[in-house]
Amino acid sequence: MPRTAIYPGSFDPLTNGHLDIIHRSMGLFDRLVIAVASNVRKHPLFDMSERIALIREVVGHDARIEIDTFDGLLVEYAQRKGAIAVVRGLRAVADFEYEFEMATMNRRLAPTVETVFLMTHESYFYVSSHLVKEVAMLGGAIDAFVPPAVARRLNARMGELRAKPA
Repeated sequence: MPRTAIYPGSFDPLTNGHLDIIHRSMGLFDRLVIAVASNVRKHPLFDMSERIALIREVVGHDARIEIDTFDGLLVEYAQRKGAIAVVRGLRAVADFEYEFEMATMNRRLAPTVETVFLMTHESYFYVSSHLVKEVAMLGGAIDAFVPPAVARRLNARMGELRAKPA
């Protein structure tokens, strides 16, 4: 039976930090489900289908990777997918506090689903989707923070937004 993990997130947009966690997760698990969360509270820049298409373009068609969407409780989704673990990337101490709280609650709800924390590579410690969008909106270079396909699409979207009348 393949060891399946879930890597959840909004991925709005996918960053090089996310990609680092994806690649490293593939060394630990047989199968990875990249689970794009439909969190309407975050007011995403890209809709669900755009985020999925960008992730698929970046990660290619590796048969070990599934890209899916979910809403509701993560651990219930993980159980439906037959996952043994949820992968979470950590950048800083502030991430750990929030993630520790979530992992503890998830363990209480589903004791058989482990949470695996991976420290983001130090090159991406300061990179977040929020900051990447802000830099792009202000016309800054984002190529070092996101894969090329994401940079193209993000720059195009920001151009569209800047062109709209106020």
